[in-house]
Formats: sequence, C-alpha cells, structure tokens
Amino acid sequence: MLMSGFELMGLRPEIMRAIEELGYKTPTPIQIEVVPELLQGGGDMIGLAQTGTGKTAAFGLPLVQNTDTSFRAVQGLILSPTRELAVQIATDIESYARYTPGLKVLAVYGGANIVAQMKQLKGGVHLVAGTPGRVLDLISRRVLNLSELRWLVLDEADEMLNMGFKEELDAILSSTPEEKQTLLFSATMPREILSITRQYMREPREIAVGQRNAGADKVNHQYYMVHAKDRYEALKRIADLHPKIYGLVFCRTRAETKEVADKLMKDGYNADALHGDLSQAQRDYVMNRFRTGNIQLLVATDVAARGLDVDDLTHVIHYNLPDEPEIYIHRSGRTGRAGKPGTSIAIIHTRESAKLQLVEKKLGKKFERKLVPGGREICEKQLFNLIDKMEQVEVDEHQVESYLPQVYKKLEWMSREELIRRFVSVEFNRFLEYYRDAEDLNPSERQRQEAREFTPRERTRRKGEGYGAEQGFSRFFINMGRTQRLTPQWVIGMINDFTGRRDIPIGRIDIGQKFSFFEVGSAFEQEILKAFRKAEGVRVKLAIPEDNAENPKGYVKKGRRKDA
Repeated sequence: MLMSGFELMGLRPEIMRAIEELGYKTPTPIQIEVVPELLQGGGDMIGLAQTGTGKTAAFGLPLVQNTDTSFRAVQGLILSPTRELAVQIATDIESYARYTPGLKVLAVYGGANIVAQMKQLKGGVHLVAGTPGRVLDLISRRVLNLSELRWLVLDEADEMLNMGFKEELDAILSSTPEEKQTLLFSATMPREILSITRQYMREPREIAVGQRNAGADKVNHQYYMVHAKDRYEALKRIADLHPKIYGLVFCRTRAETKEVADKLMKDGYNADALHGDLSQAQRDYVMNRFRTGNIQLLVATDVAARGLDVDDLTHVIHYNLPDEPEIYIHRSGRTGRAGKPGTSIAIIHTRESAKLQLVEKKLGKKFERKLVPGGREICEKQLFNLIDKMEQVEVDEHQVESYLPQVYKKLEWMSREELIRRFVSVEFNRFLEYYRDAEDLNPSERQRQEAREFTPRERTRRKGEGYGAEQGFSRFFINMGRTQRLTPQWVIGMINDFTGRRDIPIGRIDIGQKFSFFEVGSAFEQEILKAFRKAEGVRVKLAIPEDNAENPKGYVKKGRRKDA
C-alpha cells in the first residue's frame, strides 16, 4: 500500500518501495517543499531547517531519481562539515537507491585511506558526499572531476563556516561548472552564509521550516543559575533528577571535556568523553557505544560532536553557555528531533544573565528558570524510578520458580512493610547518604542582584558599591574596546593564543568603547599577566573595583596596580 504524501511527489516505484521499507510514512515540512521542486529541476535553493528535520531525504530522493546511471561521471556533490555526517548522508542515499540498479555513491573524508577513495572514484561514481578538506584534496589531485556536475549541495553550511572551511568552500565552489543547481541547507543564516549565496547562487528560492535562526520546535529551554564553583555539582544533580536521561553535555575545551567526563565516571555515572585528542578508532568506539545507548551521558566539545546523528536524545546540557547564540541553536537542535520532545539545559553562572538574554533574542524563545534540586527532590525521583523499574521488570517464571521456596524461607521472618523498606534501601541508600546534608546550590536573590550584568548607566549609579569578580575568578582590565573592534570571541582567542592553552576557565567579558574587562580563573592570574606582557600594544591590568566600575583607574589589586 502506498504512503500518503510521498506518492503524490512523483517518485518512481523502486524509490517508493525503498522508503516504505525504511518506515517513511509522511513527508516532513522540508521534504514537502524541496522534493517536488528538485524533481522538476528547479533553480538554486536555500533551505533553512534544523538537524533532524529530514533534510537528507529532501535532497537525496530527487538526486537518486534524477541521476543518469548510464553516464559514468560525478553528477552530484554533497559537502558536509564532518566525516560522520558525510558517511551518514552516503549511507542514507544508498538506502534510498537500494532498488535503483547501477547508482554508485561514495563518501570521501580525511582520516581514511585516500588511495582507496581515489581507486573508487576512478572506477566510476555518480554521487559523492564528503568533507571540504578531502574533496579539495581529490580535486587538486585531478581524481575528482566536477566538469559534469549537475547538483551541488552544501549541508549544514553554517557548521562548515564555524569550523573554518571558508577557503576550502570558495576553492571548491570556484571549480564547479556554472550550469548546475546549488542547494544550501543551514540551521542559521549568519552573514558569511549570505555572502556565499550572493557570490555563488543565482536568485535562490528560500524555503524556511520554522523561524530563521530559531531552534527546534519540540525543545523546551531551561537554565540553572549557580556559582561557577558549583557547576559540576549542579550537573550531577540534574542527571540524578532525570534517571532515564540520554544526553549530550557540551563543554568549552578538550581539557574541560575530559575532566568532566572523568569526574562523572569516577562518581558512578554511565558517561564518556568525545574530544579532538581521541584517535579515530577511539572516537568511533565511543560514538557507537553512545548511539546504541550503552552510554547515558556523552561529554563533548562542539567540534567533536558535529556529525553525531542520534534521534532519541532526551537532553542537551550546556556545561558552559557558548559565546555565540548560533552555537547554542546548533547544540539544542540535537534533541527534540523526529517529532519527539527534548530539553535543552544551560548551566550558567551568576554573571551570564545578559549572555542568556542574547540567546533568547536570537532563538525567539524564553528560557524557563529552574532551581537546582535539593536532596529530598532527587531522592524522591530516584525512589519512584526504582519502583517503576521493579514493576516493569520481566519475570522468567521457569528460571525463578525453583529458587522461590528457599527465598520464602529465608525472608519469612520479615513483615511485608519491612521487606519493602529493605528492598528500597538496597539500591537507595547511597542517594540518601549522599544527599543527607546537601547544601542549597541556588544563589540567593541578593547574590544574583550583586552579580548580574549592569548597563553603564546602572554601573554609574552603583559607584563605590564594590562590583567585583565572580567567586573563584579574577577580573582584568584591557586597553581595547569597541573602537578597536574587540569582541568576546577576540578576547577568548587572545587568551588561548597568548597562553598556548585552551583549558583556562573564562568568565564574564564586558566590552566598553575604549577599554574592556574579562574574568578568568584566579589560579591563572600570573600566567595571564605574563602572556599578555609579550603582546605589542595590548595592556592588561589585574584589578578588583575599589571606586567606580566605570573608571579603570579605580581598579587596583591590594592597593597597587599590576601592569602587563
């Protein structure tokens, strides 16, 4: 029996049979818009949609149908940001073409044997899915010939730009024929994407599923506010509050990713880490364990998690709120996929209210503030989860029956109530013990007011009130601001580049007109001063406010100034 929706698009019977076996029933909004257009050979197109909305089928089904398998040449090229996504796209397209004889699809990516990929290309391939670096390498070796290219697809184009592939994209796009159809898919539409559309696309039709730069519709956005020192403890409590959690935890750096994952595993959580220091074999092992549900919490950097395609994630947790709102949108879009609900949780410190507001504005949604749960709330949730597991467990009567007489005899001295109490305590005692005297991690209203980010006018009104750094952080003055086009990203980049490390905790960053302030972990004070002392034209002072937070001259440290 044919499925409603897909058969009306004009797909061939062999393709219909393939997608029916894959369980495709109703086309998604992006498929409804894109598939008929591509089947009819329309013009260039921009598709604005989140991950998990069916983009691969939207361009993959028409490519399978329209490819001329009698012509041995690369007719379609799909560029994606990561190896994993390229492999996934190629695998999906092959599944659509399982009953289309002669169609050859190849994934090309770095980290794999290029000689084998070259051999396959020379043998004849119709559709290629690859990462920009490897595709450009194959073009430069004159193995990947794009002279007969009919379709160019840029999938997750904003991710490719975020990963620094702008030069590779320009080189690849410049080497493709003028007469081709270009399709660009992106979750967000930053200026760099607009530049590509103007330079390489001809009057593209824009198809938006949901609002531009908006997150997935099924995602519930929440935040927990804590002091920076309590961030890890808050993460554990969030995990304990959701016993069935299956999620990604995003960290800022490789070192932090490894540290958080190691702590979670040491504390008994079913977790692991995914970061750039892993070999490809280690990375594949971790990702396969996560995909199959053998890992509940995967702690990852943004770059490492790109291309990880899992539909059933219940949570995405931002251990640090990212500096760019678009990154938050990408992260949160990894849950709430395939029509399922999901939750995106940001753990923010008390100085990040303004950053959170920027994300809310970009996202077009308000975050729900949640209080970090206390011991009683967590223990109650864990207890009822334990009871639910007991109720739902399958009992093998044949295997258990022979042991029951001895069990009854062993437990006959206990009453029903005593038996239940002891049963619960077997699994539950560690939670009761751990949270017996658990402190409240929620900052008081006074602390939150003192720590919130103020406008220059508000700071002037608060003159002399001692506007200092977050606990555990030191505050620095820098002689650069908006006049020098300083941005938070530049500050973070300078800290990373000048110190040569990526694990320094960075707190609040305030950009002024001609000067700015930033906070880093107090343990790194001298390292920051020493690193910036070598930077020509950049002057940094370690400071805490003594007079007016708008007056850099009022920033001193123990009565004297330390200049870098």
